[in-house]
Amino acid sequence: MELLLMHHTIAWISQTMQWISDRYIEVIATVSGLIYLYYSIKGDIKLWFFGLVSSGLIAFVFFRSKIYADMGINLYYVVVSIYGWIHWAYYGSEKKKKMPVTRTSFNEILILLVATGVFYLAIAYILINFTDSTVPYLDSFTTAASITATWMLARKMLEHWIFWIVIDAFSIGLYIYKGLYPTTVLFLVYTIMAFVGYYQWHKQWKEQEAAQ
Repeated sequence: MELLLMHHTIAWISQTMQWISDRYIEVIATVSGLIYLYYSIKGDIKLWFFGLVSSGLIAFVFFRSKIYADMGINLYYVVVSIYGWIHWAYYGSEKKKKMPVTRTSFNEILILLVATGVFYLAIAYILINFTDSTVPYLDSFTTAASITATWMLARKMLEHWIFWIVIDAFSIGLYIYKGLYPTTVLFLVYTIMAFVGYYQWHKQWKEQEAAQ
């Protein structure tokens, strides 16, 4: 009995190591993404470094899986990570303090929603007519909304968390369908932690208002 248990344990460890070996890029991207999320919730500038690493690796994973719009959005994340890093660092050096959490006005929300709609139509058209994407509409939605949400994060807008809650929830279904299970786990955690992030940032914003 003990030998049988040991045999199954060794077999499980071997299969697990093989699975990690086959998906090591996705695993590293997932770990980097979780660290990024931790610093994002804290509003710490370190988030941009880990976001840069995670986005670059995930872009490669999506390229291999033919999820082209999400590949493109992760390349966009790389660019925005650089912009956000510079923008937050510049504010800190000029003001001698962390960049504050800001609120998005009603008019700004309308503009952002319209922009998201335009992005969606443009991306869907490209995916349907010029790629072999198997999920063009859902891929286009998550991509368009992510473009908006990431820009809002770079400007440290509180409401960007609401965008991420919706995006991550839809993304889970997409990645399960494509068999990207480590990424699915990552986005499940993202969905839960987006609620935590909204709570923490809202708390920071209230503290800022009270201090004025």
